[in-house]
Amino acid sequence: MNFIERSKEIFQQQIGELQKLADKIGPEINDVVEMIYASKGKLVIMGVGKTGIIGHKISSSLASTGTPSIFVNAAEAMHGDLGMVSKNDIVLLISNSGSSSEILNVVAPLKKIGCQLIAMTGNPHSVLAKEVELVLNVGVSKEACPLDLAPTTSTTATLVMGDALTICLMERRGFKAENYALYHPGGALGRRLISCVKDEMFTDVPKVYETTVFKDVIYEVSNKRLGMTMVYNAQNQAIGIITDGDIRRAIQKFDKLKNLKAVDFMTQGFKRINQDELLTEALEMMDLNKITTLSVIDDAEQVVGILSIHNIIDFRNPIN
Repeated sequence: MNFIERSKEIFQQQIGELQKLADKIGPEINDVVEMIYASKGKLVIMGVGKTGIIGHKISSSLASTGTPSIFVNAAEAMHGDLGMVSKNDIVLLISNSGSSSEILNVVAPLKKIGCQLIAMTGNPHSVLAKEVELVLNVGVSKEACPLDLAPTTSTTATLVMGDALTICLMERRGFKAENYALYHPGGALGRRLISCVKDEMFTDVPKVYETTVFKDVIYEVSNKRLGMTMVYNAQNQAIGIITDGDIRRAIQKFDKLKNLKAVDFMTQGFKRINQDELLTEALEMMDLNKITTLSVIDDAEQVVGILSIHNIIDFRNPIN
């Protein structure tokens, strides 16, 4: 057997099922996102077996992106772990068939506690689906398993639906990279964001003067490769900034560029941050002002460096 071709067939089969599932998504996802967003408790995810493993991953992703969540094995829930659940919580029950006894057994106790219930199931007409407030349909027509028995495409569909829910909630909460760093202090991005600005800034500051002519401004911006340059007066005080955007606007505005001086098209003033601030503060400032560089100052308010978004996040090599 050619396992290269067989593997490609399995990929295509799962991709096809995911596309069909995506086409079925409707207003229920909006309702689920808003219910979880408005909750004063946590999101408890329950499953057993392989769907339990997927549920554990979904819960972990949610918890690390701003949605308080825990995973509880449904079988263990009936032997004391229901104590982890409170009436303010929402419980997401995962069952492909919607008829798993371990899942159905927890429904009545959860309702008695007072939780809101959501189902993620491959059978939107199942017993489970009828017992909950909202249903996310993860139904597929066929497993990748040649016997159509081992959970394969169905678990993939459940995982992808969980990822969609996670990302929708991230966007609903306005979750940002600095928030991610707070929950991931042991990761590379987390460690970087809790460092100081001075640890990551460029100290070779691009510099021109008010009287610097246009072509020399372009050279300095290009030479330092930061997409900007500071502008200084005769007293060597930073008074403005010129960015790539300022250069493009100058080209459109002025007919004669040869004798154009920096003072004629610079942006007066500039966004700045103290070198001892955390990178989280810098990232928040960049996001708020929709800029990609910040001037870094010392306690005497002298420019001592430039911080670029690329000092914080390397977009070519994403950090896990």
